[in-house]
Amino acid sequence: MIIYGVSLLAICTLVGISIGQVLGHLLGLPANVGGVGIAMILLILSGSYLNKKGVIDPKTEQGVEFWSAVYIPVVVAMAAKQNVFGAFSGGAMAISAGVTAVVLGFALVPVLDRMGKEKTQASTSISSPSTDRV
Repeated sequence: MIIYGVSLLAICTLVGISIGQVLGHLLGLPANVGGVGIAMILLILSGSYLNKKGVIDPKTEQGVEFWSAVYIPVVVAMAAKQNVFGAFSGGAMAISAGVTAVVLGFALVPVLDRMGKEKTQASTSISSPSTDRV
């Protein structure tokens, strides 16, 4: 099991949560405002900075990448759970807004896929030499 990078993750989490609590207090909310997102940004920035300086050895870098990969889905799942609870307590309007956003998101997947294929085909056709020589 990869345990390298846990201290960096813990420091970033503590700092991010603390900043989120302070932001919540400054905004007059009894909640953490964006602390987990701030922690994730701190983890990415600090990992990149330490990597550029050559301070992190390859095993620690792999550990940070591992914990980053594990951290993101957990945070998304926690946020989604809170959003579902909020939607049910918010009534029909909140539920219909959530359902509409999901349906539109699914509907845009093929459109974005086509856009990505067009860019790939355009860059391939520009970079490939022409075989029609006279």
